[in-house]
Amino acid sequence: MVFPIIDEAIRIQRLAPPTGAVSMVLDTDTYNEIDDQFALAYAMLSPKVLTVEAIYAAPFHNPNSSSPADGMEKSYEEILRLLERLGVSGESFAFRGSTGYLPAAAEAVDSPAARDLIERAMSERSGPLYVVAIGAITNVASALLLEPELVNRIVVVWLGGHPHEWPTAREFNLMQDIHAARVVLDSGVPFVHVPCKNVAQFLRTTVPELKEHIAGRNALCDFLFERFCAHHDDHFAWAKELWDVSAVAWLVNPAWVPTALAHSPILTDQLTWSDDPQRHFIRVATDCNRNAIFADMFRKLQSAP
Repeated sequence: MVFPIIDEAIRIQRLAPPTGAVSMVLDTDTYNEIDDQFALAYAMLSPKVLTVEAIYAAPFHNPNSSSPADGMEKSYEEILRLLERLGVSGESFAFRGSTGYLPAAAEAVDSPAARDLIERAMSERSGPLYVVAIGAITNVASALLLEPELVNRIVVVWLGGHPHEWPTAREFNLMQDIHAARVVLDSGVPFVHVPCKNVAQFLRTTVPELKEHIAGRNALCDFLFERFCAHHDDHFAWAKELWDVSAVAWLVNPAWVPTALAHSPILTDQLTWSDDPQRHFIRVATDCNRNAIFADMFRKLQSAP
């Protein structure tokens, strides 16, 4: 697949941390774990800086699903449950994504989510559409393959993989669809990478903390608290990462998720990162201000309808 070539100066300009309100779509494997639910709610409850135009269900396959298709459908249903508690109708707002992963490097998997992303991003707008992906990046890669011109219309923010100096790139979101990860990394689309280890990993919280700050506040808070508690049987000295919140937090306040420019890495067959200084630039997160992010998110969850 040959993608349009973006002038590097233009790409770097689009990769600059946003300084005002932006429009975004959220691509999420919402039923995979418990962090997507928090990320979705956080995005929806930040209307002063984020206009969430659509939410896409991403495929996943783990003990919570019988197949990638089942994972996508369960994620779609979880999206609707969350939107209901936010007082938002899912009709014409939530879209089913791919029922499977990319079968080959240049072979898209069509879906309502991919088609909506194409139509939405290619419409007239004053700035780029931010695509926040917090699961397997299948839907986004498929949209790029179906409409390569998207590289000039979107900025992709992805939570997946590990830091480029890490000895391995193996991580759930990345490993679910390696072909899709390569498509996005190689396409030249303006890309913000939020690694898991030593970055999103800092966003840990506990049952006592959530009980203190969100439990009993409203239906949404109770739903999130129940999901969090049910994730693990023994809560003694237990903390859980809410990884996916980091990608949304970068748009809410880029200072809370510091980033730096780096060359897009090559994802090898051994699932390691290989550096090539001739490759195009991307932006990579290097840290997370856990306290500032959680304080902002908890206050917004408390004020939910």
